[in-house]
Amino acid sequence: MTITVDLMSTSAHSSHAADAITSDRTVTDRLVEANGRYAAAFTDPGMDARPVLNVAVVACMDARLDLHRALGLELGDCHTIRNAGGVVTDDVIRSLTISQRALGTRSVVLIHHTGCGLESLTEEFRHELEMEVGQRPSWAVEAFRDVEQDVRQSMQRVRTSPFLLHTDDVRGFVFDVTTGLLREIDPA
Repeated sequence: MTITVDLMSTSAHSSHAADAITSDRTVTDRLVEANGRYAAAFTDPGMDARPVLNVAVVACMDARLDLHRALGLELGDCHTIRNAGGVVTDDVIRSLTISQRALGTRSVVLIHHTGCGLESLTEEFRHELEMEVGQRPSWAVEAFRDVEQDVRQSMQRVRTSPFLLHTDDVRGFVFDVTTGLLREIDPA
C-alpha cells in the first residue's frame, strides 16, 4: 500500500491535516467519509426550510468566504445562494423568488468580495469555450472590472424584479478577503 500526501488539501483548519494523508482516495471520497462522521453524531434540529431570520444571502462561491462565521449566522438562520461572483442572474432571481414567495424571506443581502476571479475574465471566455467544445454557452460570464459597480447592478436587478415581493430591504457589501470586514455599498 502506498501512502501519499494529498496536495489538494489547502484547508486552513488543522483538524483536516490527518485527512491530507491518503491512500488513493479522491476528494469526493474524503467528503463522503466526513459526512459519515457528521451523520453519526447528527440529530434532527427540528426546523423547516423557512429561515429563522427571514433573510436570503447571495454571495460569491469563493472558498475564502465563510459566510456563516463572517455574519454570525447559525444553521437555519438564512437561505444562502452562491455562484461565481455573487452576481444576480436569472437563476438567482429564481431562487430568491422561491425564497420569498414560498419560504417567507423578506430581506436580501448581497456579498461580493475583493480579489474576485471574475475581475480577470471577460466574455471572451465564452468564445474560447465555444472554440474548444463546439457549442457556445447559453449563459453570460457576468465578468466585471469594478466590484462596487457590480454590487450596485446586482442590487438594482433585485429591486426591479417583478417576481420578488420584498425589494425594500436589499443591501450590498464587499467582503475584504484580507481583513474579513464587510464594506457596505451605497446603491446610488
